[in-house]
Amino acid sequence: MSFPRLVDRRPALTPDELVEAMTPPPMFDAVRFDTYIPNPEEPSQAQAVRECAAFAARINGSGGGGSWLRGVFGRKKAAAGKQGLYLDGGFGVGKTHLLASLWHATEGRKSFGTFVEVTSLVGALGFAETVRRLSEHKLLAIDEFELDDPGDTMLVTQLIAKLTDAGVHVAATSNTLPDKLGEGRFAAADFLREIHAMSARFDVVRVDGPDYRHRGLPEAPRR
Repeated sequence: MSFPRLVDRRPALTPDELVEAMTPPPMFDAVRFDTYIPNPEEPSQAQAVRECAAFAARINGSGGGGSWLRGVFGRKKAAAGKQGLYLDGGFGVGKTHLLASLWHATEGRKSFGTFVEVTSLVGALGFAETVRRLSEHKLLAIDEFELDDPGDTMLVTQLIAKLTDAGVHVAATSNTLPDKLGEGRFAAADFLREIHAMSARFDVVRVDGPDYRHRGLPEAPRR
């Protein structure tokens, strides 16, 4: 009797399956805005919850997702405020919790992925097909946003431009302000126009505070 060999298997996902798989990690299945406990000593955290909830309400009241044809036959009138929300803050302040809560609060078609997952989706489907599919969504949530090389810069800035022009809302988290992305990592000065054009599409919400993962730990010994 012969048995199938693992090396002979060629698993494949359809484009629909790739897009539908873009959801928050299982550990964020139950998170919501009311499960985020702001640090009373950090007023920016409570403000961030309010800003994210208001952004979700604006998306839900905007009346549908984007359209691939809108770029050709005209754009839908945008709702008040910018199409993008950018959560900027240090490690362990709950940015991903807020982003996942925003995703859960948004009605209709939506996608959630890390920055690497979004660029990988473009690599798998191609730029035009990714834009076509995501343009039908109401929200694209991008966690851990960063620009590490010129290729990513051009790809992501163009993707965000196409999607927001089509009426899609984009929310992102990062440890770097949007107009400072790429600094110190590559010749960001050569791409300032693209970076600044992208950052202009976002309202920036600062989330301050210590890393919650350090709560309850003993203080480091003094040297």
